[in-house]
Amino acid sequence: MVTAGATARAVAETVTDPELPMLTLADLGVLREVTEAGGTVTVSITPTYTGCPAMDAMRDDLVRALRGAGFPDVEVRTVLHPAWSTDWISAAGRRKLADAGIAPPGRLRGAPRGGPIPLTLRPPADPVRCPHCGSARTGLISSFSATACRSLRRCEACQEPFEHVKEI
Repeated sequence: MVTAGATARAVAETVTDPELPMLTLADLGVLREVTEAGGTVTVSITPTYTGCPAMDAMRDDLVRALRGAGFPDVEVRTVLHPAWSTDWISAAGRRKLADAGIAPPGRLRGAPRGGPIPLTLRPPADPVRCPHCGSARTGLISSFSATACRSLRRCEACQEPFEHVKEI
């Protein structure tokens, strides 16, 4: 038997990110929890960073999808602890980014899970690979791209520009 909570979770997992529409909120790792109790569906999401302008759109899209699936009472909560990390992007999400021509973030090896995430002002430890040809010979064009969480890079091998989701 499928519970209302499981059905609500399945619906919430189909909602896409407004800035990276090739990813669902589940792929991105911002969808934390979906519960149903007493006819109310409660969804918990974590912003990718403080002040993320996409949070309102995510909230609206979740409410619209769940109400459209027959859940009239929906509450979306913002959960800030633990802070979101690019490590939460699923393997499928990383493949979808690369397939869309966006270099996925590297892994944050050794980052603490229960406390503050150290901020470094150095380039990523691993080379950013070109999503078009796979070359590690890439260079930074701009630290910021369409959103604050992405940078603009160019591949020195194939000369194609591409976006990179920064490691957080």
